[in-house]
Amino acid sequence: MEIIIKADAQEASLEAAALIARQLRVKPESVLGLATGSTPLRLYERLCAMAEAGAIDPSQATAFNLDEYVGLPGTHPQSYAAFMQAHLFERFKVARWHIPNGMSADIARHCAQYEEAIREAGGIDLQLLGLGSDGHIGFNEPGSSLASRTRLKTLTARTVADNALHFASPEEVPRHVITMGVGTILDAQACLVLAFGEQKARAVAAMAEGPVSASCPASALQMHPVCTLIVDEPAAALLERRDYYRWVYENKPDWQRP
Repeated sequence: MEIIIKADAQEASLEAAALIARQLRVKPESVLGLATGSTPLRLYERLCAMAEAGAIDPSQATAFNLDEYVGLPGTHPQSYAAFMQAHLFERFKVARWHIPNGMSADIARHCAQYEEAIREAGGIDLQLLGLGSDGHIGFNEPGSSLASRTRLKTLTARTVADNALHFASPEEVPRHVITMGVGTILDAQACLVLAFGEQKARAVAAMAEGPVSASCPASALQMHPVCTLIVDEPAAALLERRDYYRWVYENKPDWQRP
């Protein structure tokens, strides 16, 4: 795992955008796995600006989203479909975009079909992830199988409380989601994880330097051959080897830089 520490979330997001831009330049028909939430907002704004300026061309790319609430139609303002349209796809126009259908009448079948759609697309080339304060990725909460596939999950009370900021009241937050599994995520050719703020410091340390455990699902990424974790200074505060990570980044050969 490569760990890149930047001064703040803005610098970290620019670094992440450069990595995604490189992916699209090397392989214009890339399959991207995408995340929602506040963490990637600066990144998405940068990607939109780059696309509009002609610096990158996403028109041949395919995108798969990590997750969606169960019970919310894509037209609901708090659905992840609406989020992605508003913050990315209205300006960053990919050829194809897939997101789990939270209104499916047969969720188990739909999840199997979503897995098949990823396989038919050739697999995910680059998977973008945010890191939950409890170590979750996607909506794979602590205790999730590290071999799990796309499925229905019940959210923890902590995640419901975190997500309540986006709803009129905690009671309106859906209790269930469809999410790619940890095993699905690990199948990606490369993973890119973002984490910002001191509230993520414990999760960052557990993910990068703790034991591989279902108690911190993100720790499974220690086993991934190509995983990049980009954090700001507050999120890096509890990393024991942060000086080493800075040294490695500063001394990378030019051909490894985006």
